[in-house]
Amino acid sequence: MDLALIQTIQQDSIKDERPEITTGMEVEVHQIIKEGNKERIQKFKGLVIKTHGKTTLDKTITVRKDVDGVGIEKKFPIYSPGVAKIEILRSFKVRRKNITFIRELKGKAARLKEVR
Repeated sequence: MDLALIQTIQQDSIKDERPEITTGMEVEVHQIIKEGNKERIQKFKGLVIKTHGKTTLDKTITVRKDVDGVGIEKKFPIYSPGVAKIEILRSFKVRRKNITFIRELKGKAARLKEVR
């Protein structure tokens, strides 16, 4: 199918405008968690190490953070109804679309240069 045709059909499903997220950004994802009949918002703050998806509704990001020396990664569909909002906190200079090599780096080697 034609990619332009798919995008015009998907425009009806997009309700709110999300920021343009690229690899190397530090983001905070507000995720809606349903527990029984209650809802709460859980925040996940980390570095975007991978972006994936061609069309607007297919776009996903992989966010990584380190907790006590253990790396935690989550994949989030950007336009999912389970994602309340995405805040961009900082942006770093990266030269690749996929920076999964940062998983093996520790300490000073894992530093990235911040873009102001």
